[in-house]
Amino acid sequence: MAGASDKARFYLEQSVPELQELIRKKIFTKDEVSSIAQKRSEFEHKLSGRGSTASDYARYVEYEMNLDALRRTKAKRLGIKATSYTGQRRIFFVLDRATRKFHGDTSLWMLYLSFARKQKAHKKVAQIITNMLRLHPASPELWIYAADYAWEERADIAETRGYMQRGLRFCSHSKRLWSEYLKLEMIYIAKISARRRILGLDWRSPQQESIQDGEDFGQDLITFRNVTPEDTGLEIITADSARPKIPESKIASTPALAGAIPIAVFAAAMKEFPEEPTFGTQLFDCVAEFPELDCAKRILQHMVEYLMAAAPADVATLTCFIREPLVGLIAASILLPRALMEVVDRFELAMQNVSSLEGSVEQTRTRGAISQHMIKCLATYLEYPELDPDIRAVLTAMIKTAWAHCLQALKTKSPRSSDETIALLNILRLHGFKDLVQAGVTSALRIWPADPHLLAVTSESPVVLLQQLQ
Repeated sequence: MAGASDKARFYLEQSVPELQELIRKKIFTKDEVSSIAQKRSEFEHKLSGRGSTASDYARYVEYEMNLDALRRTKAKRLGIKATSYTGQRRIFFVLDRATRKFHGDTSLWMLYLSFARKQKAHKKVAQIITNMLRLHPASPELWIYAADYAWEERADIAETRGYMQRGLRFCSHSKRLWSEYLKLEMIYIAKISARRRILGLDWRSPQQESIQDGEDFGQDLITFRNVTPEDTGLEIITADSARPKIPESKIASTPALAGAIPIAVFAAAMKEFPEEPTFGTQLFDCVAEFPELDCAKRILQHMVEYLMAAAPADVATLTCFIREPLVGLIAASILLPRALMEVVDRFELAMQNVSSLEGSVEQTRTRGAISQHMIKCLATYLEYPELDPDIRAVLTAMIKTAWAHCLQALKTKSPRSSDETIALLNILRLHGFKDLVQAGVTSALRIWPADPHLLAVTSESPVVLLQQLQ
């Protein structure tokens, strides 16, 4: 015990000059400094003993943080601009001791990192990350944290990729790490594309912008013949003519902007999880969050082709196959009618692919699961108040057709919980499909007769229902 006491006394003696300065500059009184010394002595003796825990270090760090905040507040009120000793160094010292003794406790490492980032001690953060990853190479969350720091604070794509790729080398089984890496590459492409557009390297005509924004450009305009420099006899010098000519096709066809890296990440991820098409749909959703990118369509098509070849009768695969034409399209888009026609064709083809499954009951349930996803996807377009009546009629017919498959699936007494069915019934009710809701509730009550939420679907007001869905 004498050894532990000597160690505690040694650490306490190191803080004596700091406490003397606090008294000399009248930041704290002698009684307050004595209280601080007594509290530190209690912590140091507890940490030096054999029964110390990680929570003891965490409480010590919390005390020092609060003490340093109080010191800075009083120093500011007294007009003291600077002191020779700050609480930052002592807090780092305690955290360093904590992570050395309990190097397997990731919560202490995260506390260490969060404090260092808050203090903007970037060199310290880099050192902590290196030590942390060396001791915990099999933790995907820590690799993601390191990559996030490199991207958000340093904006270094090479360093960020390095963390992701090294993390995948140790944690190739982590689906979240694969998803985050794919999302990183999509964010980087979006950043480069936005920069090229600002610099004028990716110029788009008003017609192209209007198609992307869902507007019918030029329908109310009168167009005139273009006047060329030859017609006026003058030489017109513009920014485009002064800029060195680089073939636009050469710039746009670079592998990075064409989506080659996300496609390679997807291929490597599916090689790691060859029999999990559901994970493929998660990666599909990651790319679908960037519909404004020119390469997104190509990447999504590649994903759908791969999934259709690997598992053509899987629910997740067929759901992506049906959704793909609608990715990025708003209800006001002029491309929506053509996309809906393609969705109808793909839905019929998906229903045919399900026929390859063994057993009629499994086929019916799979068709019902696919139809549920389709209804949720199509119902979002019905919320647009100025939707074209013909498009609304097509959407209504498609939803009714899909709901017929859902009812057939309910009649097979699917063992799944009623939550998905109730959510679907709520969506139908909000969009005025009262007859479909009534038929669905009747069929569902045969399976879950004691479920009070099914009866609530037909009794609650739409306002209350909308609040629940939000």
